[in-house]
This record gives sequence, structure tokens and C-alpha cells, in this order.
Amino acid sequence: MRLGASPSDAHWDHEFDVVVVGSGAGGLTAAIAAHDLGQSVVVLEKSDQYGGTSAISGGGVWVPCNHLLTAAGANDSHDDALAYLKAATRGMVSEARLLAYLEHAPRMVRYLEQRTCLRYRAMPNYSDYYPSLLGSKPGYRTMDPLPFNAARLGDEFARMRPPQPGTLIAGRVAMTAGEAHVMLCKERGWTTLFIRRMARYWLDIPWRLRSKRDRRLTLGSSLVGSLRRSMMDRGVPLWLNTALDSLVTDARRVVGLVATQNGKTIRIAARRGVILAAGGFEHNQAMRDEYLPKPTRAEWTVTPPSNTGDAIRAGQGVGAQVALMDHAWWAPTVFIMGREKRRALFVERNLPGCVMVNRLGRRFVDEAAPYSEIVYAMYADNEKSNANMPAWLVFDAEFRRKYPCGPLLPGMVRPDKSLPAAWAGTVYFKGESLDALASQIGIDAKGLRETVDRMNQYAATGDDKEFGKGSDNFDRYYGDGNVKPNPCLAPIAKPPFYAMRIDAGDIGTKGGLLTDEYARVLRDDGQPIPGLYATGNTSAAVMGPSYPGAGSTLGPAMTFGYIAAHHLAGV
Repeated sequence: MRLGASPSDAHWDHEFDVVVVGSGAGGLTAAIAAHDLGQSVVVLEKSDQYGGTSAISGGGVWVPCNHLLTAAGANDSHDDALAYLKAATRGMVSEARLLAYLEHAPRMVRYLEQRTCLRYRAMPNYSDYYPSLLGSKPGYRTMDPLPFNAARLGDEFARMRPPQPGTLIAGRVAMTAGEAHVMLCKERGWTTLFIRRMARYWLDIPWRLRSKRDRRLTLGSSLVGSLRRSMMDRGVPLWLNTALDSLVTDARRVVGLVATQNGKTIRIAARRGVILAAGGFEHNQAMRDEYLPKPTRAEWTVTPPSNTGDAIRAGQGVGAQVALMDHAWWAPTVFIMGREKRRALFVERNLPGCVMVNRLGRRFVDEAAPYSEIVYAMYADNEKSNANMPAWLVFDAEFRRKYPCGPLLPGMVRPDKSLPAAWAGTVYFKGESLDALASQIGIDAKGLRETVDRMNQYAATGDDKEFGKGSDNFDRYYGDGNVKPNPCLAPIAKPPFYAMRIDAGDIGTKGGLLTDEYARVLRDDGQPIPGLYATGNTSAAVMGPSYPGAGSTLGPAMTFGYIAAHHLAGV
């Protein structure tokens, strides 16, 4: 790939005011806003499916002081949000960028609700991820997209990246984040909700004849579907199978780009600017080896394989500065056989009756901590003990019976005898005793026994004296409220015992092109590169090394896409 190119006398194959690279939520939001501001715009997508990582995500956005929060009578303030973000980002992000996010994120969400098909609901009980930090809130800052009817996309539905099976009931039936919480935590009415959702899917015979995928889009599918329909309403073109090759500059600014479309090289002029929103570099092993902590493997990520850092490299080719390249949106992942290959453990760790250990059989983290913090803890523990990478999630027969874990549905729904034989010893491990299990997975049996003994003591008292599992609102959100005295702690005592290998995975990289408060890409001298903007995981995360709350990836991606569209339009 050529990293930088200069204009020549050769003609442009296409000309637009704005060229957006990447079809995730950040790119689609930027394109819609640019169109509404009077710009001609095109969206380029490298793969044969649109939606990127956004389409397989939870679809939520983290937006302090949002209008739905205010309408519900909840309390939030700009000062609280800024204090929280400054504490979470630990001085690694400029205050100007933080202020830009807090100012424009609520405007972005209100604009999309007023002008597009996208609708959100604020989640009243979904706590910020760091409840102990100044300015945190116990709920409402995270917003969940409402369901969207796939029929409204027509033939475009088939080209949208499908959700991961782990976000669906039985790998087929869509559920919102709120519905998932009700069913996972077995809140009152969960069985009725489960039956209703399954019946709605299977009785939708006309749609079943068209597609196995649920017509009722939720989570990231709802987000991307809503934005795609809104692009279609505006006639904004989306070109699939069009990969960025290089940026084109003149003496003053970025004026366009070179791309490869279905094997053919094309040149596209960008009269006002290029917005890079093509994701991170998590599938580029060479970049992982160059920047991320070790060990690191591309196969540990759960993101689409097209995320190979092309846009970051193209930006570097025209002199862009990068930042936060050693950070990622970490998530512990487990191995899956088949098409999916990897699944992140977002919430199973919060449930009572499990423990995470290193090769010495020892705990190293609050299992219910935010998923990004789990992997930071894995690396920190490995630095000290040289006994992590992988870690292991251990649970007993009662946990296996009641709760899902990775690809394992609760045993009451799908017992071991119905699982593929090839999963045993690969996807999960099983032993009639803790010693037998420890022998299978190669960890210290004595250390594991001692750890489980302590966990059982904590379950009896409800007080985890080592790491405080279940001691704050975030931990308890995905705990089982039927378990007392601590919804995140239960004995690990009933054989057989199970283990799943935990790798240092991610849902995207955080490092990328450094931008200012207007989403302009900056050179090494701190000055903006005229005509070049970046958002999402192509840019260095405005959240720094932290994960303030659910939706902290998509919220900034969409907000700075919105900001970029306004800035390049001169408004």
C-alpha cells in the first residue's frame, strides 16, 4: 500500500465534497450529517459487508447529560461528567477534546433522533464503569438503541454485517440490552419474556421464508440498520469492496485518495475533506507486535477481519501523529469452534459461582470488573508472576446448570451430552474434582483448591476480602439478584468442575491518529493536516486508557464524526 501520494495531471475518477472511509456508526453518522449540511458525500467500505465493528457491538452510546436522562428526571451535570472523564483518562487526553465530547455528544444524539430513523432509550440502572470515581453516576448515561425492522432495508439487509451469535438467544433471536439483562439475571418475568421472544421469531413465517436472521434488529444491528436506512433516504452512496490505498495531497492539504475497488485502482477527489473512520489495527499482527503489550495475537480479537489499520497507516503516510498505540478496548475472549472463532466474556464473570485464576491457581482481579480492566489486570499479573496468558475461568456444576458462559448455554437448556464432542478439551474443560481439572488445564492444583476455599468463604459472608467482587453498582448489575447475600458470589462446590481458557482479547484497538477537538488529524508538530479528519478507532481514543461506561466506543465515534462533518462544512 502506498502511504502517501501527490496529485498529478491524471483525472479524478470521482469527485465529492466529502469522502468517508469506513461504514461503522462513526462513518455513517458523519456521512448523514455532511449530507444534511449540503455536502456531496460517499462512504467507502473495504469489505463486502457494511457496518464494521459497530454492527456486531451492543449499539449503545455513553452520553452524559443526554435529553432522555433529563426527561426521566435523573440528575447529571457538565461538571460531574468532566470531573469523571478527567479522572478516568488520567491526564492522557487534552481537556479540549473532553469538553468537545461533552458539548457535542448530547447534540449528536438529539440530531439523530430528530432527523434519522435511530431511536434510543436511556438505561436507568446501568452504572458507569468506575463508580468510585468523582462524578460517576449509577445510571442513565448509557443509551440503548430501540429495535428496528429489517424489512425497511430491503435488499440492503443482506449486505449488513450480521450480529455475533453470542448476542442472540440460541444464536438466532434478537434481544435488547435490557432484555438480555432480565433473562441473564433471571429477574421476575424472564421466562415469559424468553418465550415471547422465541415465539415472535418462529411464528414470523413470512420473514422466515426470506431469512434466518431476525427481522427485529437490536443492539448494533439496530444502530447500523437505522443509520443505513437514513442514508438510503438521502441517496448517499455506499461503495462496498472499496479499500483505501493512500491519501492524495497537494502543497496545502489532503485533496482526495486512491482506493482499490473490486480489484481496480480508482482516484476520488475530496473537495472539502476526507474523514477516516475505518476502525483499528487489531487484525494486523505486525502492528500488534509493534505497539501492543506482549504477548498479543490477532486471533484473540472478536472484530471483523477487515480491521487491519489501513487508515492509520495512510494517515501516518502524510505526516500524522499517533497516540495511545499500546492500548486497546480490551475484553477477555474465549475460543469458539466454527465461523465465530472468538467470543468476548462481557457479563458472565459477574455471575455467582465462578473464579478467574492464573497458572498458579491464584486470583488476580475482581472477576466482575469492567471487561477492559480484566485484560489490563492479566498483563499486570503476568508481568509480576509470569503465570498469566492465558488465564482460566473456573466454575462448578451449579453455575453450569444455571448460567450461560461463552458458547455454553445454561445446562438446564443444553446439557453437556448435547454439546459437540469436539468442544470437550478445546472450548471447555471438565473434571470430576478440582485436582483433575487443574491437571487438564496445566495449573497448580493446590493453588486452585486454596483459591476456591477462599471464594466459598466469601460467598458465605458476601464479602470478597481480596478484590471486592459484588461491592459496587457496576459489579452487581449483572449479578443474580436471587443469590444472597452477594449476587456475584456463590459457592464453587458441586462437581463436576469446568474451566474455559481466557485470552487477552479485544473489541478494537484504541491507538490511532491523534486528533483535536474538531476531529482534525494532527501532525507531529501539533498542527492540523488540512482536509483530514478521523473518528472511531482510527483516531486515538478520547477516553484514553479507560472505559468510562457502556457505549464509550460508539459514543465518541459518532460524536466526532458529527463534529468533523460540521467543521469541514464551515459551520
